[in-house]
Amino acid sequence: MLKMLGEYLILLVEIFKRPDKGPVFRRRLLIEFVGLGIDSMGIVAIISIFTGAIVAIQTAYNIDSPLIPLSTVGFTTRQMMILEFSPTIISLILAGKVGSRIASEIGTMRVTEQIDALRVMGVNPANYLILPKITASMLFNPVLIVFSMGLGLCGGWLACIVTGLVTSTDFIMGLRSWFEPFTVTYAIIKTLVFAFIISSVSGYLGYSIKGGSVEVGEASTKAVVYSSILIIFFDLVLTQLLLT
Repeated sequence: MLKMLGEYLILLVEIFKRPDKGPVFRRRLLIEFVGLGIDSMGIVAIISIFTGAIVAIQTAYNIDSPLIPLSTVGFTTRQMMILEFSPTIISLILAGKVGSRIASEIGTMRVTEQIDALRVMGVNPANYLILPKITASMLFNPVLIVFSMGLGLCGGWLACIVTGLVTSTDFIMGLRSWFEPFTVTYAIIKTLVFAFIISSVSGYLGYSIKGGSVEVGEASTKAVVYSSILIIFFDLVLTQLLLT
C-alpha cells in the first residue's frame, strides 16, 4: 500500500508539469469535457429526478403528526439533495461510469505500448493523458452536481403535485425556508475533491498496469472500488471539517 501511495504521488508530480503545447492540451480538454462530462448528463438527470421524488414521497409519508408542517417535505428534500445526495451519491455513480472509462482507456494504451511510443517521441505521457481528464472533471463535475440539485428538487415537487401528498405552496415554502448559502459551497467543495479523486486514482491505476487485457479489466474494477472508498472517507473528513 505504501509503495502504491508513493507511485501515485510521483505520478502526480509528472501529471502537473506544464503542458508542452498549450493548443494540444486545450483540444484534449474539450474532448474530455464531452467524454467525461456531457455524456454523463443523461444518467445524472434520470437518477436525480427519481431520487428527489422518492425523498419527497418518503418524507411526506413519515409525517404523522399534525404539529409538523407539510413544508418540512420541501425543506428535507432540499437539504438531502444539496448536502449529501447530489455531491456524494452522484460522485459515486460517476466513479463507476467515468472512473472505469479512464482506467480502461489509459490501461489499453499501456498494454498496446502507445504510452511507451509517446515517451519515445519526447512527450510526457502522464501529463498528456491524465492532466486533461483531471482538469475536465474538476471543471465540469460541479456543473453536473448543480444540475443534479435542480433536477432533484424539481422531481420532488412533481412527485408531491402528482400524488397530492403536499401542495405546491407548502413544498415551495419548505424549499425557501432556512436556506443557508454555505450548504451549496460545501457541496461544491466536496465535488471538487471527489472529482480529483476519481480522475487521478483511475488514471494512476490505468497508467501503472502491467500485463494484457485481463489486467485492464482488473484496473477498471479497482478504479471504481478505490475511488468509491476514498470518496466515502473524504466525505466524512470534509463533513467534519466544514460542518462542525
